[in-house]
Amino acid sequence: MASLTTTKLRAPHAAAYVGLSPSTLAKMRLRGNGPIYSKAGPRVVIYDKADLDAWLDGQKRRSTAEE
Repeated sequence: MASLTTTKLRAPHAAAYVGLSPSTLAKMRLRGNGPIYSKAGPRVVIYDKADLDAWLDGQKRRSTAEE
């Protein structure tokens, strides 16, 4: 029997995955500068692991002088 791999994470697990606190991730959603997310209900925020990985890749820097 093959195991199912979950590619969707709720906000607290997504925050842990990218190394942020859930409140920081929530603030980033409000500002619009965080990873792409989906709403699965009024209070349910879902992240796709591929989107989290893409967002992390976009955060790479070579120097602290880069914006």
